[in-house]
Amino acid sequence: MIDPKMLLEHFDEVRANAQRRKCAVDFDTLAQVYKLVRQMTVEVEELRAKRNKLSKECKDNPAARDEVRLLKDVLGRKEAELAKQQEKLQHMLDFLPNMLADDVPDGDLDLDNVEIRKVGTIPTFDFPVRDHQELGEMLGILDIARGAKVAQSGYYYWKGKGAVLAQSLFFWVQRELVKRGFTLFMTPCLAKERTLYGTGYLPFFADQTYSLEGEDLALIGTSEQTLVGYHADDCLDEAELPLRYTAFTPCFRTESGSYGKASRGIFRVHQFHKVEQIIFCTPEDSVKFHEECLANEEYILQSLGIPYHVVNVCVGDLGAPGYKKYDIEAWFAGFGAYREVTSNTNLTSFQSRRLNIRYKKANGERDFVHTISATAVTDRVMIAILENFQRADGSVVVPEVLRPLCGFDVIEPVASK
Repeated sequence: MIDPKMLLEHFDEVRANAQRRKCAVDFDTLAQVYKLVRQMTVEVEELRAKRNKLSKECKDNPAARDEVRLLKDVLGRKEAELAKQQEKLQHMLDFLPNMLADDVPDGDLDLDNVEIRKVGTIPTFDFPVRDHQELGEMLGILDIARGAKVAQSGYYYWKGKGAVLAQSLFFWVQRELVKRGFTLFMTPCLAKERTLYGTGYLPFFADQTYSLEGEDLALIGTSEQTLVGYHADDCLDEAELPLRYTAFTPCFRTESGSYGKASRGIFRVHQFHKVEQIIFCTPEDSVKFHEECLANEEYILQSLGIPYHVVNVCVGDLGAPGYKKYDIEAWFAGFGAYREVTSNTNLTSFQSRRLNIRYKKANGERDFVHTISATAVTDRVMIAILENFQRADGSVVVPEVLRPLCGFDVIEPVASK
């Protein structure tokens, strides 16, 4: 949700931003309804004040009692109409995207994202390169077929040393974030509609959500939803900011419309696992902490030895709640290209306004916090490890930082045992 003052004081700027983001809101209608709601709000408040004043005179003034009865009837109709117009206005406001940072590039697709830097050396091989699905099957550590048998297509099993490596990766990343001041959480895997709305997943990503029939609950698509929702309706102390939170959870998304080569294996699935970074901070500091989360993501990939590049995400590839987003795309040797492994978004006050998360300044004033939501690691990093550290016989070398947790240095093909 954008600041209502922006709509009042910078209407043309808000409209231009929405048009650039291909927002479908009819701004002419929005302006009319917004003006009508403000006008009707004044009328209703004046009628309430008049009714309250006359109510005090009813005991000694029969005429006042008659007028109060008439006012009650008029006020009831006015309040009902106001509520109707407010609901109409809110529906349009719900679809307004966040304002954009000045340096968000133009473009419609991820191909239009602007590269900021490349890091690491792309591996070369003197043998035919395998993708993670082929490697996982050879190693006996990834079972996609049984995932589909037990659930459906888009679900999978890590098993044996694959499960050990995955658990080691997720644990190591959580430990590194705790060292950097993050508080570790174990959160619910379900959230109410208000939480999904408040974090901006509704109404913008409704088609990606698994809802429970007959319940005000849906499976989370990310622990961003539960970590940001943790402080709904809270007023935080400025002296406590920033708050850095992290959690490891399974995540559930319908991934509607996904198909083709890019979806082979487990790159794009219905259930995956993720460690998330969430920061609550003052508006003045959100740019700084957006960069901090990016530095954490780069540290993780550099420590693992995975080559990557960082891109500034273009307007067409930036979700409506975002002000600015960085993606890191790791090199996937089996795919032969860079592919997204982390997203890092500065959401400014978009989420905090929807969830009413404020902070109290030293002078007593209150304002909405800014939130940063950034991936730390997902299963996609696991498959980048498999593809980039493969050897001719199909074995995979474990990144050095994970070996103490795994208890092994290499995963050998099942056939070689």
